[in-house]
Amino acid sequence: MRGMLLSTMALLATTAAAFADPIEGQWKTGSGSTAEIAACGTAYCITLKTGKHAGKQIGRFEAQGNGAYVGTVTDPANDKTYKGKGTLKGASFTMGGCVLGGLICRNETWARM
Repeated sequence: MRGMLLSTMALLATTAAAFADPIEGQWKTGSGSTAEIAACGTAYCITLKTGKHAGKQIGRFEAQGNGAYVGTVTDPANDKTYKGKGTLKGASFTMGGCVLGGLICRNETWARM
């Protein structure tokens, strides 16, 4: 019975990993901090894990398909939130936020850890 339970638990764990979105995981930010992207409801939340602002949630994105994400990004230094978008290509995630209707934007590329 115990063996069957362990087998079932292992199967469920691998099945859950198979359904994880490619954006989920640990990322190295442009400043060298570590950020975690994890499912939160129907979206993906970005939380800094290391660095000066560890523990702060700095983004929330929803998948649009084909590696595209839209949502919000928050500057951890001043807690201002901006409309944002991101693109996942292989082991790189480029995300950014814009102000003034998209006239001024700042992007940053992160690497998967």
